Amino acid sequence: MAQASASSFPALARGFLQLSNARKIGLGIGVAAVAAILWVLYLYSSAPEYRVLFANVSDKDGGSVIAALSQMNVPYRMADGGGAILVPAGMVYETRLKLASQGLPRGGGVGFELLETQKFGVSQFIEQVNYQRAVEGELARTIQSIAVVQSARVHLAIPKPTVFVRENQKPSASVLVTLYPGRTLDAAQVSGMVNLISSSVPELSPRNVTVVDQAGNLLSGPAGDSTGRTTLDAAQLKYLHQVEAAIAARIEGILRPIVGSENVRAQVAANLDFSETEQTSESFKPNSNPRDQAIRSQQSNESNSTSPQAAQGVPGALSNQPPGAASAPLVTPQPGAQQQGNQPPPPATSSQKEQTVNFEVDKTIRHTKGEVGSIRRLSVAVVVNYRRVGDGAKAKLEPLAEQEIAQINDLAREAMGFSKDRGDTLNVVNAPFRVTEAEAAAAALPFYKDAGLIALAISIAKWIGFIVVAFVALMMTRTAIRDLIRLGAMPQPAAVGAGGPGMMMPGAGYEAQMPSGGETSAAQTGYEGDLRAVRDMAKQDPAIVAQVVKGWVGRDE
Repeated sequence: MAQASASSFPALARGFLQLSNARKIGLGIGVAAVAAILWVLYLYSSAPEYRVLFANVSDKDGGSVIAALSQMNVPYRMADGGGAILVPAGMVYETRLKLASQGLPRGGGVGFELLETQKFGVSQFIEQVNYQRAVEGELARTIQSIAVVQSARVHLAIPKPTVFVRENQKPSASVLVTLYPGRTLDAAQVSGMVNLISSSVPELSPRNVTVVDQAGNLLSGPAGDSTGRTTLDAAQLKYLHQVEAAIAARIEGILRPIVGSENVRAQVAANLDFSETEQTSESFKPNSNPRDQAIRSQQSNESNSTSPQAAQGVPGALSNQPPGAASAPLVTPQPGAQQQGNQPPPPATSSQKEQTVNFEVDKTIRHTKGEVGSIRRLSVAVVVNYRRVGDGAKAKLEPLAEQEIAQINDLAREAMGFSKDRGDTLNVVNAPFRVTEAEAAAAALPFYKDAGLIALAISIAKWIGFIVVAFVALMMTRTAIRDLIRLGAMPQPAAVGAGGPGMMMPGAGYEAQMPSGGETSAAQTGYEGDLRAVRDMAKQDPAIVAQVVKGWVGRDE
């Protein structure tokens, strides 16, 4: 191997000297390009890979992040004009966690971490302002988490609480969002943002939240007009259109099997009630029969009393003296007998009886809440095309009969839910539909001239042509590969002859230099004979073959 390597360098040098100047310059440029590519690959493989740590960083947050990276001795790079910070790939997640523990990046605003640095002895006003700033910052960060929002600012107007009801004011909020280029917020996202903010602040109504983009376009719906009347929001308008479309679809769906799919049109104008009403009523019925009423309470009171004997006789000393001694025999006076002397009358008695009965009062309490989005009135217009009689160019249009119009009217009433109490209106008109010139021409054309069929045929023809061309190219490539393989296996006598003086390729004169005893058959005069002769020569004298190859390399042609 060492001898082969030593002998190859002089051979390469002699081959390089035999090249022309143009080939020498091309070879030098090629070697230099290969060396430069290898050097770039070496530098690229040895340098650490940098990945994005944070993207779309504001100037204030970028300065804080770079200062923190310098303190942690973390190498970094800037990209996208300073909007992105890159660090080595193996330190991305670790660096993010360390910066997150320091509250970086802050996203252009401050959150509740502002309250962590609260100083002792600050006034109540400063505390309220810091709390409001913290809430605004947290809401801005939450809104920035939406994919299409690049940055956001939130302003809250929170009034001071008061004990007077007339002076009580509701809080309001305004939001400014900066969207990424080419991005927009749909109605659902704006509604979600409004409800998110209103749910984060006490007593904040969604109607008092205003959302504006960086171009000054109002994204949230107006709260009301100049007269103070509230307008319909996006959800109410969508519901109104859904109701109208559903009623029109029901009318057309029931009439299409009768008049045809393209011969009926229906339009609905609905008046909906979106007001929220609540009503409480309490009613009393006249007094009914006490026997049928339920006793609520009953109270009875009965009392008996005896009055003492009243004073009798002539006023004076005589009447005030005690009675004399009783004389025998004692006789009990009979009832009804006349009292004699100073015999007192019996005491007087009295009795009192009271009874109070309370019956239940027949009362009805009814609490009614109005349905939001109920239908106040419907106005429906239906147009039915004339009947087509005949086929082709002889076809004519005739109006429908009155009986058919009446049936269509009845079906449309049932489909729309007609109510006379609401004041609904229905108008069915039978009129010929006007056909445009393009539609008439398209209807008159035969089927094989249809534009759709022609386009389909052209598309199929393109695919068939592509398949045919690909098949032909594949067959031609296969044939060329076979020819190249066959030609590569054949020797080149002219090229071998040019290898140098004294060199002779197998052929007509080679039989004279064949070793003795070798017989040349008729088969060796052709391609197989030449190939076999070259193989024998390579085995017997490899130096000759090496000189031939050297002659090929040193040719200028």
